Amino acid sequence: MFALIMQSAPAGGLGQLAGSILPFVLIGLIFYFLIIRPQNQRLKAHKQLLSEIVRGDTIVTNGGLVGKVKRVDEEELTVTFGDNDIKVIRTMIADVRNRTVAANDKK
Repeated sequence: MFALIMQSAPAGGLGQLAGSILPFVLIGLIFYFLIIRPQNQRLKAHKQLLSEIVRGDTIVTNGGLVGKVKRVDEEELTVTFGDNDIKVIRTMIADVRNRTVAANDKK
């Protein structure tokens, strides 16, 4: 019986283990550099874009509405769409067009 167990034991040990884990590590690195890292960079850029919104900027909401910022609060923006003033949550802004420069900034 002991001879049967010894015959079925795999040989190699550590080298075989490293050879079987290496493909998973490589796939993990590929996912990180092609998917996770670019997504984090886009998220960081979008957060910065949202923090720099000022009065007078033309914005596009996630729903596709285009309006002009009338008032900026911490989490909400009052945006003019045509003749209507509507409050929009800051995180629902998709893009900022026609960025305005503050009056006291000097170039």
